[in-house]
Amino acid sequence: MKRTFTLNLSTCLVAVVIVGASPHTVHAQGQPPPDHPAITIRGQTYTPRSILARNMGTPEDQSTAFPPHKIIGNIYYVGTRTLTSFLVTTPQGAILINSTYERNVPVIQKSVEQLGFKFSDIKIVLGNHAHGDHQEGDALAKQLTGAQVMAMAEDVPALEAIKPGGKAHPIDRILHDGDRVTLGGTILVAHLTPGHTRGATTWTMKAQDAGKTYDVMFGCSLRAPEKLTPQNVDEFNRSFALVRALPCDVQLGDHAAQYNMQAKYAKLRSGGPNPFIDPDNCKLEAEISETMFRAILAEQGARQP
Repeated sequence: MKRTFTLNLSTCLVAVVIVGASPHTVHAQGQPPPDHPAITIRGQTYTPRSILARNMGTPEDQSTAFPPHKIIGNIYYVGTRTLTSFLVTTPQGAILINSTYERNVPVIQKSVEQLGFKFSDIKIVLGNHAHGDHQEGDALAKQLTGAQVMAMAEDVPALEAIKPGGKAHPIDRILHDGDRVTLGGTILVAHLTPGHTRGATTWTMKAQDAGKTYDVMFGCSLRAPEKLTPQNVDEFNRSFALVRALPCDVQLGDHAAQYNMQAKYAKLRSGGPNPFIDPDNCKLEAEISETMFRAILAEQGARQP
């Protein structure tokens, strides 16, 4: 017998049901998650497996370069079809956000060079959270550029366990919530948004474009695990509240689907207003993640004796 739970949230009405999804979805860090609960946000239905499949794509998607492009101001895209990497350029060198898998570092390097920049000019390497599909390549990126690798303190143990080919994971500066990373007049602020990992980090900065200043948010995954612990619940509650409060005109993410990159890129090529300036949808991914989190929590509570 199927059980349905209804959650009343400030932004939407969510019906939690059990639905089917592809049996081929593979978890980036383990087994496929259960394919329930299901939520509906703005007419689109999501399950844990559908979100994971959307984020990761195929193995080919994870390692195939997406056309490198300017997003806004001094921010450029240099990642793959589904795993994002961002280049932030300054007069004193560049910052790379998310090295992704080690095998993708040459892919990222080629994209940087296609944009007319030098990979060796990267001075700082940052990441959103300590999973291999986002930060496994840090050691190779440092080896090729000499850049400083910086990471949130709470993610240091998990990062130190990521050792592709036995390489030690470099960490040159340990960051804390609210710390600033500065280079050539650009300031990136680290916001601790734990839950997906202990040190999951949402980055914000100001970007100047066509005489205007925009708030840019490099969102971090807020995807909840299959089983929530009291600590997870506290972390996610804190993180959702923080993300909702952040100013945002341009929302990016650690997976391209989190900000509908491919559709926005297509619009970018056709001309007209910059589609990445999208304040109305800046918090959509957080809304999806929070609704799923609360649905998982409700389902988990209903199973308790």
